[in-house]
Amino acid sequence: MVVTPDHLTLQPRVIFEYNGSAIIAMAGKECVAIASDLRFGVQLQTLATDHKKVYKIHDQLFLGLSGLASDAETLSQRFKFKHTLYKLREERDIKPSAFAQLVSATLYEKRFGPYFCQPVIAGLEPDGTPYLCGMDSIGAIETAKDFMIAGTASDALLGICESLWRPDMGPEELFEVTAEALLSGQGRDCLAGWGAVVYVITKDQIIARQLKERTV
Repeated sequence: MVVTPDHLTLQPRVIFEYNGSAIIAMAGKECVAIASDLRFGVQLQTLATDHKKVYKIHDQLFLGLSGLASDAETLSQRFKFKHTLYKLREERDIKPSAFAQLVSATLYEKRFGPYFCQPVIAGLEPDGTPYLCGMDSIGAIETAKDFMIAGTASDALLGICESLWRPDMGPEELFEVTAEALLSGQGRDCLAGWGAVVYVITKDQIIARQLKERTV
């Protein structure tokens, strides 16, 4: 087979879309929400409908990983391990902004053979300020004050998030907006869907809800 330059440029995109995903993180008033779809598939073949793509680091910090599912599992275990070492050494939980730097450095270490994942980080700083950021597969950080999206459904999610997000939302309103945006966006992507899981993080509690979605 003759390998053309066009073929080479398509390869990374094909890998990122191999399993499919939809992830949203949104900021509210002293609260944040992060949500993902539940589909696990190989391109257009659905293999499972209970695959969460959001991982808890500690009570005030969650990590979403879109991209290749095997790399996402590997990275989630590495980051939990690194946080455990940090907590043993510092005797406190890591701040979301510091964790973002840790994630970025970990990804940049492998820049010549990167993990095919795009992380989204959502958490609350010690003073209650929401922190959101996303990055590419080699750790280039982009922060946001409103929302952050990732996954194969990102094109569909962007417009609906811009339409629905409002500043200073409370936990319940933030849940409603995040859930509506995710279900609307992933419904327009055949590689994501089959329901969603939404986590709302406040200073006092974590609210976790799993949503069902009509699939016909």
